Amino acid sequence: MRTMMAAALCALAMTANAHAAIKEEPVTYQNGTTTMKGFVVYDDAVQGKRPGIVMVHEWWGITDHIHNEAQKFAQQGYTALIADMYGDGKAADNPKDAGALATSVMKDPKVMEARFNAARTQLAGHPSVDPTRIGAVGYCFGGAVVLNMARAGADLDAVAGFHASLGLNTPAPAPGTVKAKILILNGADDPFVKREEYEALKKDLDAAKAEYRVIEYPGAVHAFTNPEATELGQKFSLPLRYDAQRDREAKAEALKFFNANLQK
Repeated sequence: MRTMMAAALCALAMTANAHAAIKEEPVTYQNGTTTMKGFVVYDDAVQGKRPGIVMVHEWWGITDHIHNEAQKFAQQGYTALIADMYGDGKAADNPKDAGALATSVMKDPKVMEARFNAARTQLAGHPSVDPTRIGAVGYCFGGAVVLNMARAGADLDAVAGFHASLGLNTPAPAPGTVKAKILILNGADDPFVKREEYEALKKDLDAAKAEYRVIEYPGAVHAFTNPEATELGQKFSLPLRYDAQRDREAKAEALKFFNANLQK
């Protein structure tokens, strides 16, 4: 009898664990005539609607790193939408093509904004999402996208950028324009981000009376949260390097930040 009961309990536990699996669903949505191919990631065991986070990829496009980050957000009680900023799921395996794809978006702020907003609309309409609680997170190129969207007054509660590029392609925001609280988590030794870019960003956000925080991690360089960064840096002779300790520290800060501003 005990053996039968133990077997039944084990089967029940296995069923519950299977039910609680993180779901990753491919989604197709439109930005004008361009078809965007992203992914929605969430925990189907969570009851009721939860906050949503728009995730914007690095300049490589949607990679394993971004999928893994989305899984973590789902485990933490969020629905994540991995946005496709390039269209048709385009991705690059070398810096030249990655730079061309990123430039194709950033050279025209209207394109950047339209593609981000299409992703936000897709996320807000997902059955698991509370559309009144939406944030955004970006990595490298994606960090520049979400920071510019915050500057442009996008309807977001919280925006975080990991090793964010600080290329500003939106006008300096007027006071009251920036709705989102902002967190920037960058490597202090990142050669891709210039001191004058920090100064320009802070000047604009201070004038706009925006609520923001910048954390720079000593010793960390570009892409420090991406486990693939060291190999990519060596392959292409770029100053990219994964830093496990700084990764943990930055992720902990981001989780506190999102929980404080989205889990209301």
